[in-house]
Amino acid sequence: MMEALAPRHLRRCGTSKVRNDHQPVRDEGAAHGFPGCRPIRIPRSQIADYEGRFEYWDADTEIAWTAREPTSAYHELPGQRLARLTERIAAVRGAQIESYGSGDLLVRDGAGERHRIMQADQVLYLHPGKGRTLGHSIEVGHDDLPDVVLEVDLTTDVRPRKMGLYREWGFGELWVEVPDNRAPSRPNRKPGLTIRILGAAGYEEVPVSRAFPTWTAREIHAALNEKALSASTVGALRRVGRLLGERGGTVTDDDPFMRVEREQSRREGVERGRLEMLRETLAARDIATSEELEVHADVVASTSGRNLMRAALACRDEADFLRRVAHAAA
Repeated sequence: MMEALAPRHLRRCGTSKVRNDHQPVRDEGAAHGFPGCRPIRIPRSQIADYEGRFEYWDADTEIAWTAREPTSAYHELPGQRLARLTERIAAVRGAQIESYGSGDLLVRDGAGERHRIMQADQVLYLHPGKGRTLGHSIEVGHDDLPDVVLEVDLTTDVRPRKMGLYREWGFGELWVEVPDNRAPSRPNRKPGLTIRILGAAGYEEVPVSRAFPTWTAREIHAALNEKALSASTVGALRRVGRLLGERGGTVTDDDPFMRVEREQSRREGVERGRLEMLRETLAARDIATSEELEVHADVVASTSGRNLMRAALACRDEADFLRRVAHAAA
């Protein structure tokens, strides 16, 4: 049974999988290639203003297929985590990677009207500044397509229909993630991530990403499901970021934030090194030092090594040393 368009404040809610009498609901979406989905009617005149989530909408039928079960944190987390992971890769690479979330992937008809719309869970552009500026949707046949599309299969399954549409529309790299946290409605679906690359014969499943060199499906799945970054994930992100930088001729210091952080780290390293040297020199002269030396670390760092050693060898105590250094820096 097809549902009418729900009021806006109810559109994000799905129906329960189980009836009050605990009898399972028939999976109507499976018969149409959208397992775990239910149909709702969204007229052409209202699709532009529709704010809810759906898997696919077709103007010919005015039917949208939307997840039958309510959206959960387990479904949303992988896409959000992927955005954060690729930000770290971009920082090491020294060039931006843009994530757009679950925006519309749109095909227009000959008259320029919305004909078919599909929604992914995350899309990634590795070179966002080189293509044309995107509008409200990513328009197939007009805009540059993303380098990677992520689909999260928690209560749904992209394989029967959506994967064919991605192939038909020419999306080059498709990731399908089945989270470790399984949905009660699909307890037997094996967790993991698959990478599919589009070729002349369609999609081919591969173990390693083409867009993110050497990043394996196993590593990506682990990173999307761990609560805190593991050492192995950090190593993979740094490795992929460096390789992308080598390909594009960028380095970590080309990222403005990382450049400032690294400069600050280098200054702090110089300060620590100089303070350690001064303490050893003053201790050899039986001159005690205190936290006051730390307070003046910036002055010490900005004073030449020659003047620091002159002050350290001529001073009577710590206070005298700091006066001499301040005079040399003035």
